[in-house]
Parts: sequence; structure tokens; C-alpha cells
Amino acid sequence: MPTNESLSELLDKSVENKPVKEIIQMSPAVLQGMSEADAEALQRALGIKTIEQLANHKLVLMAQALVNVARFER
Repeated sequence: MPTNESLSELLDKSVENKPVKEIIQMSPAVLQGMSEADAEALQRALGIKTIEQLANHKLVLMAQALVNVARFER
């Protein structure tokens, strides 16, 4: 399991000592920089309730793919 230090820049202090498998099932609101209102907006707009759903959402994956392809575009 990652150390407390490795997660401290990513997560709210209240969850950084929890197992990562548990954290990814939590609301994106536990991510630093994401407010509860932001997480609620994600849920309303895209049906995203967990960090895992956010990471695997097709729009996020498409955006990541485009950014990666752009790195190699001539």
C-alpha cells in the first residue's frame, strides 16, 4: 500500500491512510481540488459517483487518448 506521503498531495487528509481499493470507491470529493459541489455536479451531469467511475469514464478516456495521440502528431 502506498505510504501516507505518496497520497498526501492527491487526497483529503481524512482518507489518505485508507486502502486504495477503498478510496477508489469513494466520491471524487475526496480528491484534492474537488469540492463536494463539484462531485455533485459530476454525478448530475455524467452519473459519476466514485473515483473509479471518473477514471474509467469514456469521456475521460477519450480525452486522454487524444492528448496522447497529439504528442506524436506531426
